[in-house]
Amino acid sequence: MSANQTVDPEEIAELIARCKLSVSVSEFHGALVGYLSAGGHFPHGSVLGALQLEPDPEPSDKEMAMLTRLRHQTEEWLADPELTFSPWLPDDDAPVPERAGGLREWVQGFLGGFGLGGSVEVNRGMSDDAKEVLQDMAGIATADFEFDADDDINDESLIELEEFVRAGAMLLHAELSRASRPANDTLH
Repeated sequence: MSANQTVDPEEIAELIARCKLSVSVSEFHGALVGYLSAGGHFPHGSVLGALQLEPDPEPSDKEMAMLTRLRHQTEEWLADPELTFSPWLPDDDAPVPERAGGLREWVQGFLGGFGLGGSVEVNRGMSDDAKEVLQDMAGIATADFEFDADDDINDESLIELEEFVRAGAMLLHAELSRASRPANDTLH
């Protein structure tokens, strides 16, 4: 694997299964994005340690390198002016209830990671827009989705929620991640 190869959700799914992590791919990705968006840094380089996930067994060196690539890849996508970032959710052709569950898991992971990566000082200066995004995400994380008999309406509503979550994560990242990044937490 090259150092610049993109990490995909299937690779993370394999790592989650092998290391017996108690998260879904969507929740894992949400946690990483939330941690990064809140300005979390990795003093010892360990993504799993920063997210307080306890693997059993430990990831191999190859898997640890993949997690580091995923961290940098995610950071780059969140900061990309071309807006390439997208949450890892079930495929668009998956049933709507499965997609809604994946979105809820992603947002739950995001909020958990955001809490782990943030600081009181930075959060005090958070804009009203950022606070509103977090409040809305908390609502999504605890929502019991009700579905219409018309699948097109369900699909349209879900796409709107997914776009809100995507844009909200990028807004929070743009506002908070740079404000709290220490000078020695370099990106490669």
